[in-house]
Amino acid sequence: MLRLNNSGNLFIQTRDGKVLWQSFDFPTNTLLPNQPLTKLVSLVSSRSSTNHSSGFYKLFFDNDNVVRLVYSDSRLTGIYWPNPEFRAWESGRNIYGSQRIATMDSSGHFISTDDLVFNTSDAGDQPSRRLTIDFDGNFRAYSLDESRGIWQVTWQAMSEGCKIHGSCGENSTCSNDPVHGRKCSCIPNHRMINLTDWSYGCEPEFKPTSCGNSEYNFLLLPHSDFWGYDSRYMPNTTLSECKQECIKRCSCKGFQFKYDWNKGFSICYPKFLLVNGLRSANFNGSMYLKVPKSVPLSLNNSRDVQGFKLNCSVKTTIQLDRSYDRNHQKESIKFLMLTAYVVGALEIICISYFFYGTRSRLSTQGQGYLQAATGFRRFSYAELKKASKNFSEEIGRGGGGIVYKGVLSDNRVVAIKHLNEFSNRQDEAELLAEISTLGSLNHMNLIEIWGYCAEGKHRLLVYEYMENGSLSQNLQSNKLDWDKRLDIALGTAKGLAYLHEECLEWILHCDVKPHNILLDRDYKPKVADFGLSKLLDRNGTRDLEFTRARGTRGYMAPEWLFVNLPITSKVDVYSYGVVMLEMITGTSQCGGSEGRLDSWVREKIIAAGGKNDWIREVVDSTVDGNYNMSTMGALIKVALRCCEEDKDARPTMSQVVDMLLHVEEDD
Repeated sequence: MLRLNNSGNLFIQTRDGKVLWQSFDFPTNTLLPNQPLTKLVSLVSSRSSTNHSSGFYKLFFDNDNVVRLVYSDSRLTGIYWPNPEFRAWESGRNIYGSQRIATMDSSGHFISTDDLVFNTSDAGDQPSRRLTIDFDGNFRAYSLDESRGIWQVTWQAMSEGCKIHGSCGENSTCSNDPVHGRKCSCIPNHRMINLTDWSYGCEPEFKPTSCGNSEYNFLLLPHSDFWGYDSRYMPNTTLSECKQECIKRCSCKGFQFKYDWNKGFSICYPKFLLVNGLRSANFNGSMYLKVPKSVPLSLNNSRDVQGFKLNCSVKTTIQLDRSYDRNHQKESIKFLMLTAYVVGALEIICISYFFYGTRSRLSTQGQGYLQAATGFRRFSYAELKKASKNFSEEIGRGGGGIVYKGVLSDNRVVAIKHLNEFSNRQDEAELLAEISTLGSLNHMNLIEIWGYCAEGKHRLLVYEYMENGSLSQNLQSNKLDWDKRLDIALGTAKGLAYLHEECLEWILHCDVKPHNILLDRDYKPKVADFGLSKLLDRNGTRDLEFTRARGTRGYMAPEWLFVNLPITSKVDVYSYGVVMLEMITGTSQCGGSEGRLDSWVREKIIAAGGKNDWIREVVDSTVDGNYNMSTMGALIKVALRCCEEDKDARPTMSQVVDMLLHVEEDD
């Protein structure tokens, strides 16, 4: 029987009252009173006010049990609510509510297991309410004004529309308008792609020039910010150095330049994508757009970095009468020149004092800043040398450096990574900034960093010690049964999903492989070496269009090896899929075989002709424990989806987590 009850729930039930299906379990973009949002469902916005196909915004429970809003299209993904610059607890959220349930009752009271609580502005008896994620990316509560027949907003998640990611599309800026809520504008020398839809963004009015064959100007956009997608973080940098850095990078679209009063130096952020543009008088920074010199500059909305030119009209130019004779002029000129020399000398002395004084204070100030921000301890090189018994017990090594086992003075067992030597230009300020970024990561499936050393030429990181080593060391042993392997696959996926979608900065691992998945005493996985390539590649770039491949052969996605495409989080998804196949088949991708592991598995499936016999041929027969054939088949298919040639056909890591959770429940 098909029924519709007073709550708006449409359901099918049997004659004895058993519910077979109900609409409350399959929401689209709206929740009705008492309709729960759970870990199994999400709200997805419509494309526009007239196009009701799936749009770019989603409300969901993430892997940290927090209700979040995320923007996601075919290329970009970014969480914007709660504020991604703060940790969950700083936004008043609780990450321990693993039940993941949120609902609003008919009186307008909303409550969630992550401690998100609010009341609508008209809280009380109200027959008609709804919660909707609108096509503009805002999550709102509505109440029906029956007398006028309109829905009125009674609560909304985002008070400033411009802080919603993707609101104006690429190559545009957003400004908050008190009347219309927000106003989108193309950046100079660009035009709208679709005149009816800002989400398409803007395109250049000029023809892009080939890299290396053009000279560039820079247009100044004061008080403008483009959030995320930095190709580098360059502290203590001059405007001229920042400009040259952007010119030499083909992918650089411009750079943000601002002075950080807390740290006492200027910071440069070259950008490889111009999205999430925001113009606000409260923002203490400017954006400089990179434009070929062949393109005429519009001085009404831009300025040239190389200097401001005064264009005076002839009609406003007035010749002033002399009030002194030429002899007096000569004496005055001599006096002015002498004064200029003295002032110039004083300026040089002051600037030199400021520059070197700031550099000498970086170590102390940076250490204080870092300890306040992350709680890290700064170790001396002598301490770590003693803790590791003169670096005598090596427990791992890779392209980034060598890892040693050590015991601190408080008897904690640690892993000490001695990073490969930096170039001479590497200063401590960048190291502190990088470690601060690592310190903002907080997830049970990511290795925890406890401290660092930056002394002379030595750069070391101190991590928690993992008793059972790496996944690579355990794959060929009989210690990992099928239950442990599924737990490792799920935990690793959760850690990568956090890096891609939930932490403060968008971080790609770039080297997912069994060697970088460490196991604790209970064989719970923790992803290691995430983001360290940013510490190590100073002569190269931190651009996501890398000039050379920096992963491990066999685990690197095809677009990274053979195609000149921007690198996205899907490269980590591909590597993860290869690792999953290694855990299932017991065959190493780097074991000397010429073919790809996923191709071998697909050939087995095709040869089986629709039967399940291929599963036994593929699965490692030496692993202890029984397994369910359908469950194993589902796991292999998840891994194969991750290894698709087309990056757009691969799932995101959060989708992988959802698929594995379903497999675990079915098992």
